[in-house]
Amino acid sequence: MAQTIKRTTATGENRYDVRTRIGGRVVTRTFKRRKDADAYATTTEANRLRGVAIDPRRAQVTVKAYADKWLSSRSGLAVRTTELYRWLLDRHILPTFGTTALADLSPSAVRSWHAGIAVDHPTTAAKAYRLLSSIMRTAVADEVISRNPCQVKGAAVEKAPERPVASIAEVQALAATLKPERLRVAVLLAAWCQLRRAELRGLRRRDVDLMRVTLTVSVTRTTKMDGTTVEKAPKTDAGRRTIAIPANVVPALTDHLRRHVGPEPDALLLNCTDRALGLAWDTARRAVGRPDLHLHDLRHSGLTWAAATGASTAELMRRAGHASPQAALRYQHATEDRDRVLADALAGLAPDAPVVPIARAMDAR
Repeated sequence: MAQTIKRTTATGENRYDVRTRIGGRVVTRTFKRRKDADAYATTTEANRLRGVAIDPRRAQVTVKAYADKWLSSRSGLAVRTTELYRWLLDRHILPTFGTTALADLSPSAVRSWHAGIAVDHPTTAAKAYRLLSSIMRTAVADEVISRNPCQVKGAAVEKAPERPVASIAEVQALAATLKPERLRVAVLLAAWCQLRRAELRGLRRRDVDLMRVTLTVSVTRTTKMDGTTVEKAPKTDAGRRTIAIPANVVPALTDHLRRHVGPEPDALLLNCTDRALGLAWDTARRAVGRPDLHLHDLRHSGLTWAAATGASTAELMRRAGHASPQAALRYQHATEDRDRVLADALAGLAPDAPVVPIARAMDAR
């Protein structure tokens, strides 16, 4: 059982020791205030009764030490995800909490930290909060701490603005404008085949079947922050997929294969870096008057078009490579063109038969 013992230091100050027996040995933790010691003793005793043995010495490890170990042990993370987590830690989490002991990280401190970031960077605040909360959940599972200090309701939800949707005419203009010409097919495939940037860069000659008019996503290529390229399989089974190529894209794709792709089965459709593709895209979007469009918005636009044709959630999931319905539902936006189709359909429900006013029918009686 946890016990609180008062003692007086050589300088005359009061200190309160909480002694806890863990695994056959006595562990002591010291507090300056009696109420803090009593609160810790109560929590420790409650954990003991629940069968959870929190070692105070392990709980004194710093957030930085535990977070660094946590990240290094996550071998299954995608390269870009690992880089994002490292950036969030170094830029937003560790400067505030790096030297704080896990046991001393309080909900109020987390709430204040999150609010400070969210004022100017709400999306970043949500990402950083989710990461810190994940790390703290692991600490609870490891029985290093008894409770996750991340208790800010709604803090993990990103409230990003709705992404813009490009029109079909704008996509055609972007494809015609983008330079060098050997990269133009990226615009068409991103919009009409709804591919991600890494999926575009991973396409090889063998992935395009013009006889069956299909395209297979089996490899992705990304560029790390240090400039090196990483090639790997899609991170989910849903991401590995074969999709039909719309007929309007086939002529441009056939021409691209003939003029810009080597004859080898593994020859890349887009032999370029993320930077080269990004610079070409930036120039093209400004030239057509859509500087607000990101390259990923072409995929977003294509999935919105597919939803407007009446595609089901399951069909959108398969085409987009989504593993959950929630992700696919984001693309089922109401568009003005689709709204007109619905209005016309509603008008078709109206009967053509003449209507006899109720008042007139009653007068006839």
